[in-house]
Amino acid sequence: MTSIDDLKKIAKEAFETLGDATKEAVNTIADVSTEAYRIAEEKAKAAAKWTKLNTESARDKALIRRLHSEIGEIYYGKHKDDPTGSLQQHCDDITDALDRIAARQKELDDLKNSGGYTDADFKEHEPIQDEDDEL
Repeated sequence: MTSIDDLKKIAKEAFETLGDATKEAVNTIADVSTEAYRIAEEKAKAAAKWTKLNTESARDKALIRRLHSEIGEIYYGKHKDDPTGSLQQHCDDITDALDRIAARQKELDDLKNSGGYTDADFKEHEPIQDEDDEL
């Protein structure tokens, strides 16, 4: 038969084993948590850098589009009557589009003037324009 002292010894060993296992589990959880934090931090830094680089590239692309547009406007202004080579068709297309816009604007003005309307009468029906719409 097992004595009380033997039971105490078995219980003590069981608690020590349980304590060691608990310490090991806590250490493992701490290690995994630390590693997860490190990975999350690296991913957050990479995502921030990704966003920064994409934003900077988008700004540069917008700058290039604006400068291309300004170059085109300068060229068209100086050479619309005597364009060279492959730009001839583009200049003709721009001139035709400007003529169509001017004709439509005259129609709009005639429509406003024909009924004694004011700009306010048509304001809500005008398309939204951005700063690039100025020709």
